Amino acid sequence: MDFKEILNNWIVKNLLLAAGVLILIILVTNLFLGIVTRHNKEFSVPDFTNLSVAEAQHVAAKAGVKVEVGDSVFVRRMMRGAVYSQNPKAGSQVKRGRRVLVTINALTAKKVTMPSLVGCSMRQAKSELAAKGLMLGRLIYVSDIATNNVLRQLYKNADIKAGATVDSGSVIDLMVGLNASESSTWVPNVVGMKYLRAVDAVHDNSLNVSRLIFDKEVVNYSDSLNAVVYEQRPGSAIGSLSMGAGISLYLSTNPEKIANL
Repeated sequence: MDFKEILNNWIVKNLLLAAGVLILIILVTNLFLGIVTRHNKEFSVPDFTNLSVAEAQHVAAKAGVKVEVGDSVFVRRMMRGAVYSQNPKAGSQVKRGRRVLVTINALTAKKVTMPSLVGCSMRQAKSELAAKGLMLGRLIYVSDIATNNVLRQLYKNADIKAGATVDSGSVIDLMVGLNASESSTWVPNVVGMKYLRAVDAVHDNSLNVSRLIFDKEVVNYSDSLNAVVYEQRPGSAIGSLSMGAGISLYLSTNPEKIANL
């Protein structure tokens, strides 16, 4: 039986026809799936941080993704209701219609009670504030027999009593004692430290942060938490300063500035 006779065989014809139909179905299915799933067509997720939910949804609609609120936190320095973080992160490659879950800054702050710090050491007072979710602000030194003994606790430049209700994240200033015989302190080297750790180290050495200068790359509070000190004035080489003196910190998230710190 030659090749022509094989092709004319009805069994072979049916098998070839079935194979052709199957191939056609596969091609049509792949084409359909490619259209439905937008195969190989991915888009970059926009950055929604610091936008209101309405603004984020507007930007998302233009980009072809959907924004949904999944959780909330409270960050005092952020606009209430603004997007704090997102998943997937900005710049991630996704297909159209992808859902982006965002965490927003709560509209109302959590309330906490002010602890009693008068009579505590400055270090103990710092620990008490941190446990309550409060922030240490300025250290105000006045003449006293005991150095770093807390004499007054202040909120918005006024005395605040223990047990008073304040917003979580509020800044509390401390008036502390200073004995004339021990009025100076060593200047720490905070270059290479992240923002909050650097501020903590300055306070640990009985000094204040007089200025915080963030580079242009730091555009929101989330960025500031990852910013690293690349310069301080005065530097640790100065040796010592009077307790309560201020240090200026320069911070950046630029890899080139912090690579060799």
